[in-house]
Amino acid sequence: MDVVKKAKEVGNTVEEKLEQGLEIAKDTFANVASHLPFANLAKKNNDSFQIEVDLPGVDKKDIELKVEDNILTVKALRRFKNQVKRDDYYLCESNFGLISRSFTLPEGIDKDKIDAKYEDGRLYITLEKEEARKAKSISVK
Repeated sequence: MDVVKKAKEVGNTVEEKLEQGLEIAKDTFANVASHLPFANLAKKNNDSFQIEVDLPGVDKKDIELKVEDNILTVKALRRFKNQVKRDDYYLCESNFGLISRSFTLPEGIDKDKIDAKYEDGRLYITLEKEEARKAKSISVK
């Protein structure tokens, strides 16, 4: 009987630890996801694309864009305001700290012509196709 009882105890302990691990993983994922800014991707015309990244509360000087290999990475730092203290809030859902988002660039993007503009909490990134890949109109004679 002791073997059956011990097996049930071990089974219950394993189940509890698994549930705790899932809760920790869920909390960790929620924390990571909260530091991924929302983005919209759009095709502007046949020769360019635009990525809009929401970065509310971020100062323009705290935004960094980098292209490495074929990956465009946007990093930004959202800082606490000087007058804000955690003790002042019952609930504080604003996320502060480093936020980052990476995008795999489509083939044929001219990395030297990537343009970025920050306006009203939103970063607008324009991607242009390489000249050789742009659509060309041919007139019929």
